[in-house]
Amino acid sequence: MRTTPIAPPDAMQGILPRHLAYQLKMQDAHKLVFAGPLSDESCEEMMGEGMIIYRAASLEEARAYADADPMHSEGGRTYTIRRWLINEGHIPDELKPLLDN
Repeated sequence: MRTTPIAPPDAMQGILPRHLAYQLKMQDAHKLVFAGPLSDESCEEMMGEGMIIYRAASLEEARAYADADPMHSEGGRTYTIRRWLINEGHIPDELKPLLDN
């Protein structure tokens, strides 16, 4: 999922503690795989866009996770959700326990 700011930075700062608490809750529930900001095309500036990868059984479940994130539900950011089919690559066996926790 790509997430994009729609509120002024000070408004997003006010939502940030609840967003981070939600992300931690999702991580602890093994539903959040990765999350973080994306750079601009020069790879120098972090422009406010972000990416979140959830572990979900369906598109509806992933959308419910995104909708419940305070950053989205309180109007700080909007998101575009997509499914990702991984065809190539793999997670090395020694890292798999980190994803199962």
